[in-house]
Amino acid sequence: MSIQIYNTLSKRKEEFKPLEPGKVKMYVCGPTVYNLIHIGNARPMIVFDTVRRYMEYKGYEVNYVSNFTDVDDKIIKKANEEGVEPGVISERYIAECKKDMEGMNIQPATKNPKATEEIGGMLDMIQTLIDKGHAYVAADGTVYFRTRSFKDYGKLSHKNLDDLQGGNRSLLVSGEDQKEDPLDFVLWKPKKEGEPYWDSCWCQGRPGWHIECSVMSKRYLGEEIDIHAGGEDLIFPHHENEIAQSEACNGEKFANYWMHNGFLNINNKKMSKSAGNFFTVREIGEKYPLQVIRFFMLSAHYRTPLNFSDTLVESAKTGLDRILTAIDLCREMAAKEETGSLSKEETEHFANIEVLVKKFEDAMEDDFNTADAVSAIFELVKLANSTADASSTKS
Repeated sequence: MSIQIYNTLSKRKEEFKPLEPGKVKMYVCGPTVYNLIHIGNARPMIVFDTVRRYMEYKGYEVNYVSNFTDVDDKIIKKANEEGVEPGVISERYIAECKKDMEGMNIQPATKNPKATEEIGGMLDMIQTLIDKGHAYVAADGTVYFRTRSFKDYGKLSHKNLDDLQGGNRSLLVSGEDQKEDPLDFVLWKPKKEGEPYWDSCWCQGRPGWHIECSVMSKRYLGEEIDIHAGGEDLIFPHHENEIAQSEACNGEKFANYWMHNGFLNINNKKMSKSAGNFFTVREIGEKYPLQVIRFFMLSAHYRTPLNFSDTLVESAKTGLDRILTAIDLCREMAAKEETGSLSKEETEHFANIEVLVKKFEDAMEDDFNTADAVSAIFELVKLANSTADASSTKS
C-alpha cells in the first residue's frame, strides 16, 4: 500500500509521490517564541514529528525544517516589560521550547531557522515581488503584496476573493488606508519606537509575518517542496499568503501536499487565558510524563478536533503503561526466537505479529491514521499477554 495523504489543497486523499525518489522535503511552521509553548503548540509538533518518523521508517530521507519566529509584537512587548533586548526573550524561549520538545520525544529538526537570521533573503524576495508587479511600496515605506495580482489566491482555503471583499471583515487581513486593496497584506513595515529594525531601500523596518516561512522554505528546501504542514488555524491567511508570495516570486508550485492538524480543546472548550483553561506543556508535565501527552495526542486522527481532559489523559497513561509492559514481553519472545527456543504455542502466537504489523502500517499509510494504528498496537498487547499466559501455564 502506498502512503495516502489528505491534501488540504485538493480536499481529498492523494498518493504520496515525492519530488525526488527516496527523499522528502518537509516544512512545518514553528512557534513564536515569547513564552513557554502551550499544549496547543504541542499537537502539531507531535503529529508532524510522527509523520516524519514514519516516513523515515519507510526508508525515506527526510529534510525536516521548522522555524522559530523570533521577531514579533509579543516578543517586543515582553522585552520592553523586562527592559531587555528582544533577542534575550527569543533565545530564552527557544531554549525552553527545545527542552519541552525533547521531553515529548520530538526529534530535532534538520534545521530550525530563525526569522532574524533570514532578513537578507526576505529583502531579496520582496524586491523580486516588486519587480514582477506583485508588490508595491506605500508612501511611508510599507511594502504590500498585491493580492489580486495572484490569480489563484484562495486555492488552499477555498475562499473566494470577491466574497472576502464583499463583507466578511473577519477574514480580511487588517491594514491601512494606503493599501490599493483591503485584501493586500504586509511584506515589510516601518520601524516604531523601541522596536528592532533592519535597513532596506524602502525604509528602516522589519518583515511581515508571512514572508519569513516562504524565504526559509526556499533557502533550506528549494522552490518546490513535498509537504508543508501546520495547525488548521494557519490555513488562512498565513499559508494562503505563503502560497501567493512564493509562487508569484518563484514561478513554481510551492508545495505538493498541505497537511493541517485539528484544534485542541480543553474540557470541550477553546483554550484561552480568559477562560482559565490555558496550560503550558511545562505545567502539564508537572502532572503527567510528557510521553503520556505524546501518546494522548496520537490517540485521535490528526485532522479531527481533540479534547484534552484529566480523565482522557489518565486513560492514555493507563494505555501507555500496558503497551510498555507488552514491549518487554515481545522482546522476550524475540530473544527466544533467535535462540530457537520458542514453544509451538509461542511460535504460532509470534507468527501473528506480522499480521498486526501490516495492520499498523496500513493504518499509518491511510493518511497517518494513528487512532487505528494504536488499535493495532493494542491487539499486539493482547497477543503478547495471551502468549505470556500460555507460556506460564505450560511451564
